[in-house]
Amino acid sequence: MTENEFLLEDRIAKIKATVEKYGEDNFCISFSGGKDSCVLSALVDLALPGNKIPRVYANTGIDWNVVRDFVLDLQKRDDRVQVIKPTVPIKKMLESEGYPFKSKKHSEFVGTYQRNGTMEGLIGLQHYTHTSTDGKSWSPINSCPKALLYQFTPDFKLKVSDKCCKRLKEDPINNWQKEHNIPYTMIGLIREEGGRRTSANCLAFKGGKLKAFQPLVAVSKAWEDWFIYEYNIRLPELYHEPYNFNRTGCKGCPFNPDLQTDLDTIAKFFPRESSVKSYGNPFTMNTDG
Repeated sequence: MTENEFLLEDRIAKIKATVEKYGEDNFCISFSGGKDSCVLSALVDLALPGNKIPRVYANTGIDWNVVRDFVLDLQKRDDRVQVIKPTVPIKKMLESEGYPFKSKKHSEFVGTYQRNGTMEGLIGLQHYTHTSTDGKSWSPINSCPKALLYQFTPDFKLKVSDKCCKRLKEDPINNWQKEHNIPYTMIGLIREEGGRRTSANCLAFKGGKLKAFQPLVAVSKAWEDWFIYEYNIRLPELYHEPYNFNRTGCKGCPFNPDLQTDLDTIAKFFPRESSVKSYGNPFTMNTDG
């Protein structure tokens, strides 16, 4: 048995044991239509043949059309796919909560500063202070690139927040769960992707109660690619030649490290979708104050 096969058997066993313990009827899958959620969905089907676990997709209106259409087509053939919509208007939410900028961590730090009005307010984010693998101390204050320190001043007027994903995707799915009495979410999160994911656990608890089950945290992106190839997992065409996206998500999302490359690819192959005018990209910002 190869290492990849061993890890596959391990993840199948983990899914079986967890679902048996908490009950299949108590789970749904947070389904974005992206690579990770497609792999998670297929893995659950391998572990639990014939399962009826809902795949819940939040149709924000700002996913790439190719991904949205992939999910809608899947819904026609699989009645487990549930399509829901955000409960708040996107533009109004961004103006109220704040716009995403650079990364979720950075956006949270700037938002915290803006609410408190002082740099000292960032010290309250103690759960992000730790010693990295290279032995260097890391904290919200000393981690900010010098080029972005201007955002921690009263002169920077753009309201910044890390809440867009929560408001547009997580909250609607949580509301759907409450309506359908489904307390637990399966999430296709991989720890290797970095950022906030590095501290993720397979079983995430809140207040002593299970909140989310994340079976992919222990796998690598290389394993994921092996699994996709070995089991012929269907993905949106953006992941294949000639597009070769590493990830999908909201159009123009500032949190995407490959944003410019992806926009250039879309402009080349899907020119109508690349135009901001064509979809009214809410992430377009005016940072002049």
